[in-house]
Amino acid sequence: MAEYHFRMRDLPPDERPREKLFLHGEGALSNAELLAVLLRCGNKGQNAVDLARNLLKAVKAEGVGEGEPYRSGLRYLVTASASELCRIDGIGPAKAAQIKAAIELGRRLSCSVSYKMRISTPQDARNLLLERMRYLDKEHFMVILLDTKNQVIAIEPVSVGILNSSLVHPREVFRESIRRGAAAIILAHNHPSGDPEPSRDDVEVTRRLVEAGKLLGIEVLDHLVFGEEQYVSLRERGSPWHSVR
Repeated sequence: MAEYHFRMRDLPPDERPREKLFLHGEGALSNAELLAVLLRCGNKGQNAVDLARNLLKAVKAEGVGEGEPYRSGLRYLVTASASELCRIDGIGPAKAAQIKAAIELGRRLSCSVSYKMRISTPQDARNLLLERMRYLDKEHFMVILLDTKNQVIAIEPVSVGILNSSLVHPREVFRESIRRGAAAIILAHNHPSGDPEPSRDDVEVTRRLVEAGKLLGIEVLDHLVFGEEQYVSLRERGSPWHSVR
């Protein structure tokens, strides 16, 4: 049986993604329809929505470690490179660039921070960093620098790689804190597996940095470990603060 593929102009106006966006707002569009607006057009045999649906079905398995989920749907679009997107039938360099540029703009918006923002709870720090850290393929260690009122001075990257004492040395962690006159810091890193449960190394590195902070007069308020959707506050767990006097 022949398979029919409707061209966008053959659809009723309120079913075309771009027209639907103007009529009902972007919130009314599905993921495929939003992606179709970016793609603008399909290719031979499929319209932009069909192409978007096929793209959202793509699966990224390369580089996924044991126990890590396959990446598909929106997560695939976030983690795949432009070159990987070009391997999908119907996606060329122009469409791949449009997709990655849109995702990066969204990421930068979600990560934008008013540097008068005050961090009062672990949830505040989580809200500040989650979109920045949740889809990273490697472990990234970052530090939030705070003034005497717990207002954000800056967010500084420290290292990329498996968290251990050689990568996360107090010298590297506190360098910018000292230079910029921070009164306190919050540590943060991600687990690419998506499981935020802290490891023994996470706790040990935190203990060393809490001790170093006491010597420098810069308080380490917390260490957040991020998964894909969740996070763990080591300060809320009580360790290692209860063992550092």
